[in-house]
Parts: sequence; structure tokens; C-alpha cells
Amino acid sequence: MAKLTYEHTRLLVNALAAALIERGLSADRPLMILSGNAIDHALLMLAGFTAGIPIAPISVAYSLQSQDHGKLKYIAELLTPGLVYVSDTGPFARALTALETHGAEIVARRNTANLTSTTALEDLIKTQPTRAVDEAVARIDGETIAKFLFTSGSTDLPKAVINTHRMLTVNQQALAQVWPFVTEDELVLVDWLPWSHTFGGNHNFNLVLRHAGTLYIDAGKPVPTLVEHTVRNLAEVSPTIYFNVPAGFAALLPYLEKDTALAKSFFAKLRLIFYARAALPQDLWLRLEAISVRATGKRVPMTSSWGATETAPAVTAAHFALDRAGVIGIPIPGLQLKLLPNGPRWEVRVKGPNVTPGYWRSPDLTAAAFDDDGFYRIGDAVRFADPNDPAKGLIYDGRLTEDFKLTTGTWVHVGALRVGVLAAVSPALQDAVIAGERHDSMRILAWLNPEEVAANCSGMEHRLTLPPSRDIPLSVATSWMR
Repeated sequence: MAKLTYEHTRLLVNALAAALIERGLSADRPLMILSGNAIDHALLMLAGFTAGIPIAPISVAYSLQSQDHGKLKYIAELLTPGLVYVSDTGPFARALTALETHGAEIVARRNTANLTSTTALEDLIKTQPTRAVDEAVARIDGETIAKFLFTSGSTDLPKAVINTHRMLTVNQQALAQVWPFVTEDELVLVDWLPWSHTFGGNHNFNLVLRHAGTLYIDAGKPVPTLVEHTVRNLAEVSPTIYFNVPAGFAALLPYLEKDTALAKSFFAKLRLIFYARAALPQDLWLRLEAISVRATGKRVPMTSSWGATETAPAVTAAHFALDRAGVIGIPIPGLQLKLLPNGPRWEVRVKGPNVTPGYWRSPDLTAAAFDDDGFYRIGDAVRFADPNDPAKGLIYDGRLTEDFKLTTGTWVHVGALRVGVLAAVSPALQDAVIAGERHDSMRILAWLNPEEVAANCSGMEHRLTLPPSRDIPLSVATSWMR
């Protein structure tokens, strides 16, 4: 396992920053990173921060899973990068070929594809830092662009969200005020969340940086072929805060429940369990609590937050004790929320110093993203955990654009329904997608939890009954075969 100290990292980062400055990179010619989480990726990210040169970490799916690389080419045309980094040219050869017309310098740790125009990363590391690095640092202010992070592009072309240094630092200062316990002990994370996404790349990476903590880069992911990497890592390293998405907890729970030694290692130093990105089904919450009690004799607190790529990312946090899933807390210091009635829910909009100034080279998208009072239209809905006491926090209630109407005229509130489905059939499903727009009934596309299905659901038909209060068709039949 490769390790880097902060002292050694500073030397490498200064050299790489000098190399980026020598190449004349800028916001108009940024550094684009195609590879996933790795030490080299971290060094280049920190070098960009130091040199005041934006980085653009791109989801590896656009390079390794796409057949036509259409979105990758669109991103390159929008950014006009001056340098593109890959860890190994071999797996990225087709993607790099698709980008040939953009004239960017290709830098790689390994050139297994034997591309003749590739620069070795070691050549950049050999650069001698000069006064230009110190001068670049001195020029950085809150408005300096630190990153371009891309929205998922699941329903449209990805948007390049401007992330400034102010956005990143303000967010971490707010978290430090919300979580003062982080300064009490060494912060240790074991984290797989991708740095091309704001949760892993801004919230978690910068949390470690802010508190001089230790980050173990987890090669695992919450999918059947990779979750065992995470299991092995957690058996060796005890985190102090553990971050994951609901699907990640669903994949990890069977291992924690059947392996006492793993559970003891996982909970040994754990101060907080954190989920985000989607609502956590209550049964997963209760199962995690039960394991923590068995392993340590006490409940490890669990919490959540809410935000977006455009807010770098946190907007709300639950910095008080919770006894159930779904509560996303109250605004973090410096943030304002505007709530507008939207049926039984509230549309929520955001204003504050960690809100993006807009989308790169997309003035029309930027203008449409803000209302007349300067609040960012985040597109989410919330409701009060206790309508009589706003201090008890908000509950995330789905994306406004996800909801749809059946041909019968019935509205389907996708966010609440999805969580209800997962809870009703837990632990059989890892995740689900609700569909049915322009039809007279719903469809549910679900991902099985293989461990749980094999153990408990072989040859069984299960009928799901949904709560009548949701005002939707009441039953969905599904079956699972081993």
C-alpha cells in the first residue's frame, strides 16, 4: 500500500504546480483528469489548487463505458483543456483517441498503449518550483475557480458547475462549526466515493485536508464484484467517520451482520455514520444501530446532510441526535433557504457563499438557475420533520422533476415511494427506480441484494402493499428466483 505524508506531499505538489504554471494552464485551458481516485489524482488536484488552475475530474464512465464517447467529447469542447491526465493509457486509449482533435497534452503515469505523444507524469514531478508558484498562491482569492464539476447528465448533456475556492473553504468552515468533535481525535476515513462527484471530491477529501486527517482510498464499490474490497479494507482500518450512500450500506450490512470481527473493527473508533445522496430506508438505519450495539455496547450516532454539486456540497446538516432516517437537518452557518408551497411539500431554494456563480460558458443555464432574489433553484422538495417545530429539521422529499402523473391522473411522488419500496421489501433490494409516466400504473426496476436474496428469498413470491396515504396504486407483485 502506497503512503504519503503531508510533508512529502507538499514537495510533490509544489513541483507539479510549477509544471502546470509553465504550461500556461488557466481557467480557459484547465487540467482535465479522466482517471478515478488515486494518489496521483490527489497530487494533481492539490497542485491545481496551489497554482490557481482549475481541475476538472471527469467520471470514468464517460471514458471506459461509453461506446461513442459523445459526452466526453462534449465536455472537452466546452472546457478546451490544456492538459489531460490518465493513470494508464491502456484502458483509456479509445477515450484519448476520441479527444485527439482538442490538442491537449496527454500526461500518464503508465503508457501501456505506447502513445507517442504522451508525457510521463514523472517528468512533471521533476520540475523545480520557482517564485512563480508563490506568486500564483498570492493571486488566489475567493473568486478563483478551483474546479469544474460536471452534473450527471442522465437526462441531458452534463453541465460544468463552477466551484470556487470560496465555495470549498466556506463549506469546510461550516462543517467544522457543525461537527466540533472532529478536532478532538485524528480523523480517519476509508472512502470510495468518486472525486468526480461533490460528495467524495469536495465534502470528504476536503474534510480530511481541513483537519489534517488520514484518507485511505478504498478501491471497493457497492456492487457485488467490488464490495469485498471494502470489506477487506474495513477489516484492517477502523474509520472515525464513515461515509456512504444507501446502496453502499445495503451492500455492506450483510458482511457486518455475519462477521463479528469485521463489525468490531468497523465500529472500534467510529464516532459518526453519515449517509447522503438519497434517503436511507429506516430498516437499514435500525440494522446499523443493532450491529453497533452488539459490537460496542452503544449506538453510534447516524446523521445526514443535503446539498448539490452547485453548493460544494452541504446546505443542511443534522448536528443533533436523530432516531430515524430521512431528516436532513437545518441550514449550516451562512446559508439561507427559501421555501415555496408545492402541494403537500415545499420547494426549497438556496442562497449563500458556497453557492456556485454559475455554469461555465453557459450564460443561459446560469440565468435560469437563479430566481429574482438570487436564490439557486436546486429543484428539490422538503417537508418539516415536525411542522410545529422547525428546529427539528427538514425531511428530503424528492426531486421536483422526478415526480410524474399516471394516465389516471394520479401523481406519483418518486422520492418517498422509492424509500417506501426499499423499506417494505428489505433486505432483498439494493436500490430501485420508479417508472410509469404516461402509463396507467407504475413500474419498478429493482436491483437485488444477492447475499440477502440467496439466503432468504429463494423461490419466493413477495407481494408489496404500499401505504394508502400515498394515493397511488396499492400493490406491485414481484418474484425472486435463486
